[in-house]
Amino acid sequence: MELSKRAQQIKPSSTLAITAKAGELRAAGKDVVSFSAGEPDFDTPAHICEAGIAAIHNGDTRYTPAAGTVELRKAICKKLKEDNGLDYEPAQIVVSNGAKHALSNAFLAILDEGDEVIIPAPFWLSYSAMVEIAGGKPVLVYTKKENNFMLTREELESVYTEKTKAIVVTTPSNPTGMIASMEDLQVVAQFAMEKDLFVISDEIYEKLIYNKEKKHISIASLGKEIYDRTIVINGVSKSYAMTGWRIGYSACAPALAKAISSIQSHMTSNPNSIAQKAVVAALNGPQDCVEEMRKEFEKRCDYIYEREEAIPLISALKPEGAFYLFVDISKTIGKSYRGETIQSAADFAKLILEHELVALVPCSDFGMPDYVRLSYAISMESIQKGMDRMERFVKELQ
Repeated sequence: MELSKRAQQIKPSSTLAITAKAGELRAAGKDVVSFSAGEPDFDTPAHICEAGIAAIHNGDTRYTPAAGTVELRKAICKKLKEDNGLDYEPAQIVVSNGAKHALSNAFLAILDEGDEVIIPAPFWLSYSAMVEIAGGKPVLVYTKKENNFMLTREELESVYTEKTKAIVVTTPSNPTGMIASMEDLQVVAQFAMEKDLFVISDEIYEKLIYNKEKKHISIASLGKEIYDRTIVINGVSKSYAMTGWRIGYSACAPALAKAISSIQSHMTSNPNSIAQKAVVAALNGPQDCVEEMRKEFEKRCDYIYEREEAIPLISALKPEGAFYLFVDISKTIGKSYRGETIQSAADFAKLILEHELVALVPCSDFGMPDYVRLSYAISMESIQKGMDRMERFVKELQ
């Protein structure tokens, strides 16, 4: 017996692999500093936890509608209106088991076998796997550092074919931390409208912005036509430190939302009932907790960027949002560490983990083999220790 070709072509997540290796070393008593996981290190705010506990005590533990409770979908509509200037009805919202699930649903709803999806690289590695699972073909566009890794009209034109079905937009970006400007989004919107394409807009990091001259703009807010073509993806994992609660959502045109809800009903029935109650409290409750976490991430962002810039041979753009530093290590390629030659970011990551107990993510699977990603969603003490080790490692290269 054989596994399906689809199953065989999907590779495990390299971010989870690095996290697992770091965990093994920790379990062996090693003092590992891990920059690998994309997860806030804060506890879920108390009032949100209390709402979850209350849901259990109140018996809110049964099936809900497949697309989520009306109460939560109304809260999401309110949030989208107030934060993003977007008008949606509850019937246009589908609540899923995390934003990753919402993305998978979206690709399953729009892709036929062989349809192509334009994904700007660097990209979060799961996008391409999700497209392939849905029967589509990921088409990577290698964006440029001098353009803040944003898509240009010329790049879109260079990869467009009659099979192109959608474009993925991520702002703020994982892994670069860059934020799309109005002009950046207009380029994509105009192209999508001209070529009759969907836009998948991943906005999960929208609350985590540090550049005071930038703000989050949803591409769906740029007019009625692009609104109708856009599937907005968001959730509460990053902004409210609720990664384990597994609630994300999509917002889109009514017919598409109905299709997504139908797909979800057959695959997972509905999102967690208790977590849905907690997310209502998150969205409708006080937002000072979000700002407190954002401020702490901003401090860490400033510090890790300053430390990185002082280290020879590596460089990065200062993150504008999210909680990642995207580091160019191309000048270390060909150099050696204690007799071992670095030929790729994977080698860099392997050696620094083995010798300095620093876990970071090599970005070949993100479309950029000469880069590594550092998550600063860890304590300042750990960041300081990790950057000390990274500096020592790079300065030993020959």
